[in-house]
Amino acid sequence: MKEQQTKGGAQATALDILKKIIDGFLAGALISIGGAVFLACSGEWSGTLAPVGKYVGAVFFCTALLCICIKGFSLYTGKIGYVLEKHSKEDLSVMLLGLLGNFIGTVACGYLLAAAIPSLKETALTLCNGKLQSQAWWQTLVRAFFCGILVFLAVDIYRNHKTPLGVVFCIPAFILSGYEHSIADMFYFAASGIASGEALLFIWLVILGNSLGGLMIPALKLVGAKKPAVPHSEPAPRASESSPAVPSAAPLSQAEEPASDDENTPAE
Repeated sequence: MKEQQTKGGAQATALDILKKIIDGFLAGALISIGGAVFLACSGEWSGTLAPVGKYVGAVFFCTALLCICIKGFSLYTGKIGYVLEKHSKEDLSVMLLGLLGNFIGTVACGYLLAAAIPSLKETALTLCNGKLQSQAWWQTLVRAFFCGILVFLAVDIYRNHKTPLGVVFCIPAFILSGYEHSIADMFYFAASGIASGEALLFIWLVILGNSLGGLMIPALKLVGAKKPAVPHSEPAPRASESSPAVPSAAPLSQAEEPASDDENTPAE
């Protein structure tokens, strides 16, 4: 009997872990779809129309985060901001296993889409080489930090106000500003075919920046939160210290009784 319970508990744990990874995988797949749209628009619209393609791609990238929010999939950059509010073992496992799923989903989709649409690979290669060659480490960290702020706001506005406006405005804002999103970058590097130690360090640096940015607003709100003042109540006096007891009032006589309800109630 005990062995059956142990096996049942182990199976439940394994299924729970698998579900968390799958939720992260699905979020990573959706981010890959958004990233592919951005790469397609950036690559196809060249010359004087190149900025237009970037704007269109940034707007349609919102499709990814909107679907993630609606379906409740596990995106690391959307969950890290709540780790101060909810930091139980279960919450941390959801976040970290979700990050693993994000990685698997973006890498798998990145290689698959690059093979199916070669033009995406060329655009991704140009984009990722620029990230590695033209950005100092601290610039990458700062860009990731501000991205983390905007992604937290997008998710938090949707979560608390049930409106997609945060997603629709905050997501294009971080893309057009050149900020770095770790999960999207996982897809871009996978699609580009770049698999190096430098690329891995770049991704970890972006994860760190996204985490710090996502935690900034919740942390400052906790610091600035005022604890309600506890009213100070005076101790009740002892029986010996209290004033002499006042004799209770005698019952009202019939003449002193209040008028009945029928006499005081106005006519309707």
